[in-house]
Amino acid sequence: MFCYHENIEKREFGPGVLLQILGHGDKMNVLHWNMADKSVVALHQHPEEQFGYVIKGGFEIKLGDETFTLKAGDAYFIPPNALHSFVAIGETEAIDVFSPIKKELPGGLKLA
Repeated sequence: MFCYHENIEKREFGPGVLLQILGHGDKMNVLHWNMADKSVVALHQHPEEQFGYVIKGGFEIKLGDETFTLKAGDAYFIPPNALHSFVAIGETEAIDVFSPIKKELPGGLKLA
């Protein structure tokens, strides 16, 4: 399977947050995010393990009781069922990988 960025629909996930579903394999799926400065993905949790890579900008990530600041070139691993949130630092672009396949985002947006 091949994904061409310009051909993938952009969906609004919340104020200042655009999502593109890049696709999925048998055991993982991949999302592309564009987030405006200070936009938020609110505190949530999910049973899937999550890996992310910051392409541009950065995040303040709350993971459990700790807060971490990431910048372009940094990566993160979110364990299954861990409470976490994201706040964009500057215009931010990132990739997320979920395993097993994440079927739904907070708010009910279907992924698979």
